[in-house]
This record gives sequence, structure tokens and C-alpha cells, in this order.
Amino acid sequence: MPTLKKHFSLAAYRTDGWFERVGDSIGAFQALCEIVGERFFAFSIIIGTRITSLTIDRRTPDQTLVDFVVGNDEDAELDPQRLTLADFRRRLVGALLVEDGKAPPIPQREADVEAIQLFIGVRYLLLAPLYGYSLSSLTIDGSRAEIAVSHDGVAEVYELNAFRARIRTLVREELERAQVGSRSAIDLSKVAEAETFASRKEWPKVIALLGTWPAPLAIFLRTPEGQALSPEARALIAKGLGLLGSACVYLREIDQAEEVFRIGIQYAQEGLTAADLFRRLGEAMLRNNRPGEAVAPLRRAMAFGGLAQDVLPLLARAFTKRGRYVAAFACLKDALASGASEKELSDDIREVERMLGPALTAWKAHLLNA
Repeated sequence: MPTLKKHFSLAAYRTDGWFERVGDSIGAFQALCEIVGERFFAFSIIIGTRITSLTIDRRTPDQTLVDFVVGNDEDAELDPQRLTLADFRRRLVGALLVEDGKAPPIPQREADVEAIQLFIGVRYLLLAPLYGYSLSSLTIDGSRAEIAVSHDGVAEVYELNAFRARIRTLVREELERAQVGSRSAIDLSKVAEAETFASRKEWPKVIALLGTWPAPLAIFLRTPEGQALSPEARALIAKGLGLLGSACVYLREIDQAEEVFRIGIQYAQEGLTAADLFRRLGEAMLRNNRPGEAVAPLRRAMAFGGLAQDVLPLLARAFTKRGRYVAAFACLKDALASGASEKELSDDIREVERMLGPALTAWKAHLLNA
């Protein structure tokens, strides 16, 4: 005798908006979503994990400590546990991805509420709306079960096991996104370490420490949080980007260096930090045989208060390469007056004097006779 097809409406089983409704009863709901991650906080509720406290590490958010208990009975004596935020997220996802080996019994009547819930899987009923799935109906035909859903307003039909697999994939991807984000996170404590490596000219180590900074920082600057950074944080980020840019210069990655310096300048905005970055940018352009383009950032470096003995020799070199020998001579003269080493500038001085020739000799004689 053929098995009769069973059709169940899931209108009564939709859990759309459950997470938001739970949030209405939790005072620190928004803060927990921001720190732990909205979906990860939802995961913790689904598997019965109650967060009791957080010790926030603002420099390295993944090292934030999460204290929690497993079980929702607040009156019971539950063993407290502590994990870093990164490990806590992995624990949550691992628990959600574990499949029960027992096949649930097939529901017989639409009134079998618990049977239908168990057949679909309670966790899937709760996970589905987190990813925009609203359940419509369940159809069972022999050993085959299909679930009809609306996904962001579009009707879709899945074989039930395929739907469960789809949800598990989305959960797994949530963790992968968080891990990629943490690898791209900006740890300002690395600047001091990078500065040490730079002083030893260990440029590959500087890139290993700070090489992931440019992309997320370029995006972060356009966010309200990025715009609200304190001057101290901006200066430290700009300093780190300056070190990274210089490492790129010394490793002959000039185009990359210029991009890094430009991002750093946006963070620095003005002052000595900006002056240092403009100087580094100008020097990178000089190394890239673009002396004409180097003039503008080197002048900006001077305008923002850069040290004359550091900036003027580079500006003189840019003018020399452009054939502007009088301007180069003036820069070298002012550089020497500001304390630059005559020995270090001797080659530049000789080149400029040779190119100016008799005109410079006559000018010097005029000064002596004046």
C-alpha cells in the first residue's frame, strides 16, 4: 500500500523575530551584540549558554574574556567557565554543528507540535530567521521530506537535509568571517615592536607585523568610529603606517609604500606625524625616479613642521634631478644652517656647484665684496 504524502503548515512554528524579542528582556542586549557579535550571541542562547561577564580587551578584541555557564537555570549551581572571545565563538559554532545521530520519528498529525519541531530540528527553527529564512510548510512523502521557505521574500523549496546543511554552512561561514576579521584587526601594541625592528633595519619583520593594516584601515577611516578616533590613536596608527611604508620602500615595493603613506597621512591629518609621513612619501617618490612629484609632499613636510635637516636635503635632491639648481642650492644652504651634516651632503653640494659653474662663483665673490 503506497505511503500517503503528508503536508504540514509551519505557520505556527515560525520563530521570526525571536532574537529581537529576547533582546527586549535583556538590559545589556545591545552591548553584548556589539562585543560578542549579534549572531554569536544568538548562537549562545540557542545552545543554552549564559554569558555572566565580559572582560574587554579593546586593543585586541579577540582576547576579550568571556565568563559563562552552560544551562539556563539561573537558580542552579552551574560550573562557571572562561574563554577568550575567539575560543568562545569556536565553542558555540562547534556545538551547533554537532549532529544528533538518531533520526527523529516522522510526525503523523499537524497537532504533533513537538514531533514536528524535533523532525525539523529545534536549532534549525531558531537559526533559520537569523539568516532571513521564514518557514512555510513541510511535506513528507515516504522517506523524502521537503521544506518550503521564504528567503528574504523569495519562495524556495529544499530537501530537508539539504536545508539543514545550508544552515550549517552559514553558521560555519559566520565563524570564518569573524576569524578573517580578527586577522585583519589593528593591534596598536604592535607599533612599538615594529619600531624596534625598523631601528635594526629588519624590514621583513615590520611587514609581517603590520602588513595587514592598510586594507581595513582604509575602510575604517570612512566609518563613524574611524572619524571619532582620538588624536592619540590617530597618531599611533599613522606612525605604524609610516614604519610599514618605509619597510616597503627598502624592499623596493615603492607603489605599495606610496599607498600606505597616503592612508597614514589621512589618519595623521596635521602636525609632526603628518610631516614625517609626507617626508617618507617624498623620499619614496625620489627612489622611484619621480623627483617632480616628490617636491609637493616634501614641501608639505616642511609646512607641517618637519625638521629642516631631514627634509631639505631630500628637497634639494628633487630640485637637482629636475634641473632647478638655484632652488637646490638654497635648500642645501638652509639645510647646513639648520644642522645637517656637510659630509653627508658633500656629493649633492659638488653636483649643484658643478652645474651652476661660473654663475655661482660670481655670486660668491659678490657676497664677499658686499
